Amino acid sequence: MNINFLSWNPAKRMFKFPALSYSKGIGMKEILLVLICIAIACAGRAQDPLSRFRGMGGHGSSRDSLEHRKNDTISLTFRYLDSSRLQKLDSEIYNFYLRYPLPQSFIDFGNIGTASHDLIFNPFLKPGWDGGWHAYDPYVFTVEQSRFYNTTKPYSEVGYLLGSNAEQMINAVVSENITRNWNASFQYRLINSPGTYGNQNTNHHNYRFTSWYQSNNKRYQAFLLLLGSKLESAESAGITNDNDLESATYTNRYTIPTNIGAPNKYSSSPFGVTIPTGTFYTNGTFLLRQQYDIIGLKDSLVTDSVVIPLFYPKFRAEQTINYSTYHERFQDYNPQFPYYVDNLDFVATPDTLSLSDLWHNLTNDFSLYSFPDSKNPQQFLKAGVSFQNMKGEYNSGNLTLYNVFLHGEYRNKTRNKKWDIEANGNFYVNGYNAGDYNVYLSLQRQISKNLGYLQVGFENVNRKLAMAWTRQSSFGFGVYQDFNKENVIHLFGSLQQPRLQLTLSGNYYLVTNYPYFYNYYIAAQESNPFNVLVVTADKRFALTRHLILRMMASLQKVAGNSPVHIPLFVTTGQIGYEGNLGFKSLMLAAGLEFKYNTPYKADGYSPMISQWFTQDSTIAQKLPDITAYINFRIRSFVAYVRAENLNTAQVTDAFGFGFTNVNFVAPSYPYAGLKFRLGIYWSFIN
Repeated sequence: MNINFLSWNPAKRMFKFPALSYSKGIGMKEILLVLICIAIACAGRAQDPLSRFRGMGGHGSSRDSLEHRKNDTISLTFRYLDSSRLQKLDSEIYNFYLRYPLPQSFIDFGNIGTASHDLIFNPFLKPGWDGGWHAYDPYVFTVEQSRFYNTTKPYSEVGYLLGSNAEQMINAVVSENITRNWNASFQYRLINSPGTYGNQNTNHHNYRFTSWYQSNNKRYQAFLLLLGSKLESAESAGITNDNDLESATYTNRYTIPTNIGAPNKYSSSPFGVTIPTGTFYTNGTFLLRQQYDIIGLKDSLVTDSVVIPLFYPKFRAEQTINYSTYHERFQDYNPQFPYYVDNLDFVATPDTLSLSDLWHNLTNDFSLYSFPDSKNPQQFLKAGVSFQNMKGEYNSGNLTLYNVFLHGEYRNKTRNKKWDIEANGNFYVNGYNAGDYNVYLSLQRQISKNLGYLQVGFENVNRKLAMAWTRQSSFGFGVYQDFNKENVIHLFGSLQQPRLQLTLSGNYYLVTNYPYFYNYYIAAQESNPFNVLVVTADKRFALTRHLILRMMASLQKVAGNSPVHIPLFVTTGQIGYEGNLGFKSLMLAAGLEFKYNTPYKADGYSPMISQWFTQDSTIAQKLPDITAYINFRIRSFVAYVRAENLNTAQVTDAFGFGFTNVNFVAPSYPYAGLKFRLGIYWSFIN
C-alpha cells in the first residue's frame, strides 16, 4: 500500500487528494502510517483549536542518515523563522534527550508532563508582556522552535515512547512539498502519564502546522504557522507524610495520601481524562509572515534538465501578524483539605476553588532589511516597529492594554565562516511596558583550526514584571505591593575546541529587583543587586575506539543577599559503547547515564499559583541518578531502551529488596523508583 499525500496537479490546476494503491502486499511501514493517521484524526477532534518546550529533536547536524538510501533518496532541510540557515535532521542516537521534551539538567516530579525547572540558573530574559507561568514551558510548542521544511519527497516520522506505570508519548510528523517552492508540514504530540504517586497524572496535547512558500522568481516568500498546546496536570501538593514511603501499608506508592486532591482511580487511558484537582494551561498561536525583496540581483542556476531562477536581495520589506491566546487555570472541585488554610491563609476552605487568567494578544509588525552583500543572506541589517493589543479576562473583570515597541538587528555570518556577529535590541516606547528594553551582542571568531572558536557577548534586559505579579491577576492574591522593573546584566563567553571535542563556557549575571515567591503564595522582590556566576565544561572523551565518556559539569555560585538557591555543582554524563559491531547498517550506543547535583535548599512548588517558591527549611540531598540504556539505529528505525533510577535499589525490612530509596526533588515531592522506558521512532519516505 502506498499513501500519497496532498499534492498539486499543474496540468489540471487543482489539488490531488490522497489516494491508495496496492502493490507487493501491505507491510509494517504502511500499517504504522495508517494507524498514526487515525490516531491524529481522533486526537485532533478532541482538541480546542486555540489550545496552547520542544521540536522533533535537537538542533541541526551536518549528517543526515536519510540521504544515502539505496532505494529512496531525499533532500530534506529545514530552517527556523528568524534564521535563514538551512539545517538537516540530526541522526545521532546517543542523546535520548533529543527526543524527550525535558532537557537533562531539568527536574520534574518523576513522571513526564509534571511541573519542572532548570537546576542551572537561567533567568527569564525577555522584555514586554509575559503571563508569568513557566513551570510547564518544556511541554509547550513555541514559535522559536518551529521548523519550516523543504523536501524533495514526502517525509514522515512516527514515534512512540512507552514507560512504566502506563506512561506514553506519541509523536508524529509529516512533511511534503506541494510544489517545488511550497512545503506544508504537520506535527502532533500526545503526552500521557498516570504517575507513580496519586494526583500526578498528566495529559498533554500539542499540534503544529507550518507552511513555507517561495515564488518562482524568489522575490516573495511567506511563512504560515499554527500551533497549540493543551496541558492538563493533576496537582497533589506533595505527599502528606514523608514517612509513608517507608511504611509497608503503602507498597503501592499511588495510594500514599497527598496534601490536595481526593484519592482518584488509576487510569492509563489518554482519552477522556478527568482531573478534578489540577493545573490547566492552553496556548494557541496564528502567525503569518510575508517578505518581498524590493531591490536585488537576478541570477540562475542551470542544470541538465532545468533552469532554476535565483535572486539575491538588496532591500526587503517584511510584515508579520501574530495572534496568540494564553489561558492559565487552577481548579479543585473538592478542596476539603487543611492545606489551603495552613499554607495559603484561607479563613475556610470553599466548596469549589477555581482561578482563571485568559489573555488575547494581537501583534502587527512591519520591518525593513538591508543586505550589504547580496550574495551573503547571512549578513543583514533589520529595523522595524510593532503594535501590540492585549486583552485580559480575570475572575474579577477584564483589562485592556497596548504596547508600541521598536526593534533592530544586525547579523553577519561571513562567507569564510570565521566571523559570526549578532546584535539585536527592542525598546518599548509606549504602552503598558513602556521603558522595557533588551540589548544583545554576540561576537564569535575562529581563532585557528587548532584553537577553535571563541565567543564573547553582552546582554542587558529591563522589564516590567509578569502578570502573575499583579494584583489584578486571579493568581495574584499574594501580591501586596507594586513592583519595580527587573534589570539583568548578562556577560557570557565560550571556547569551542572541535579537535578536543571540548566546550568551555561562562555566564555572569548581575540581577537587580529580582522577583520571587515565598511561603507558598506571597510575591516579593529583592531590590539589592546580587551576582550569579555559572561556569560549564562539556567534553567528549574517547577512552578507547568505541568506549566513549561524555560529561557536562556546571559550577555555579551566588554572591550577595539573594533569595536564589541553586546547587553548587551540577553534572550530567554517560559512559558506554558507540559503534556498529561490524554491521554496516547498525548504529549502537549502550552504557550508563548519570546525573548529580550537590545538596541545596530546593525550591518548593505551589500548585495553586503554578509557581516555584524559595524556602529555607529543607535541604534536598540525593544520590546520583543512574540509568542503563541501549540505543540503536537500523537505517531509518531508531529505538531507545532505558532502565532509569537504578540508584534507588535497597533492602529494607518493610519491602525487602526493591527500588524504594528515592530522592526528593522538592519538599514533600519524592521522585519515582525504577522506571523502564522503550522508545521507537521510524522515518518513512513515500
